[in-house]
Amino acid sequence: MALQAAEGMHFDGEDMLILASQSASRKAMLGAGGVPFEARGSDVDEAEIKRELIGVPGSEIAMILAEAKALAVSVGAPGRLVLGGDSLVEVCGRTFDKPATREDAARHLAFFSGQTMHLHSAAILVRDGVPVWRHVETAKLRVRSLSSDFIEGYLSQEWPAVSSCVGVFRIEALGVQLFEHIEGSHFTVLGMPLLALLGALRAQGELPA
Repeated sequence: MALQAAEGMHFDGEDMLILASQSASRKAMLGAGGVPFEARGSDVDEAEIKRELIGVPGSEIAMILAEAKALAVSVGAPGRLVLGGDSLVEVCGRTFDKPATREDAARHLAFFSGQTMHLHSAAILVRDGVPVWRHVETAKLRVRSLSSDFIEGYLSQEWPAVSSCVGVFRIEALGVQLFEHIEGSHFTVLGMPLLALLGALRAQGELPA
C-alpha cells in the first residue's frame, strides 16, 4: 500500500522521522514524497556558527549548519531518526544569508545580476547524536541581467514572502524570472537533496525498498 504521509496525519510517533526545521518548502517536499514526519525547530544560532567559518567553502558551511540543527533536536529525541537540512547561496565566492529588509533584498539581487549563483543544499540524518548519513548537492543558477525597475517591481510582488528565502527567490513563483539557465536538481533548488534522502531512508528501513 502506498504511503500517504504528511505532517499532521496519524502515524506512530516513535517511528516518525523528525525534521529539525520549520521550513515550509522542506515540509512540503517530505509530505508530497510520502515521508511520515513531524517538524521540530532547533534553537541553533546560525549567525554565530557562520562567524566561526570565515573562508570555509559554502557547501561545507551548509553541511555544518544542517548537522548542528539535527544534533540539537536529537538531544530531546532518543532513538529517533532526525533530519537536518540547510541551504546556502554563494555568488562570486561570497555567501549570502536571508535578506533582513527589503532594501537588503534589493542589494542582494543587484549583486546577483549577471552572475552564477551556487545554491548548496545539505541534508544529514542523525540518531542518538550520531550522524548516520550526510549528503550535499549544488545547483548552478545563471542570473540574467536585472534592471533596477525589474528588481523594484519584483520585490513589490514577492516581498515579504522571499524574506525567508536564501537567494531572495521562490523558484515555484515569480523567482523563476530571475534566471536564464539552471543546472541541478529541482529539489536541490527548493532546499533539499530529496532523491538522495529518499534512498537513505530506504537504506535505514524507514521507507519500503
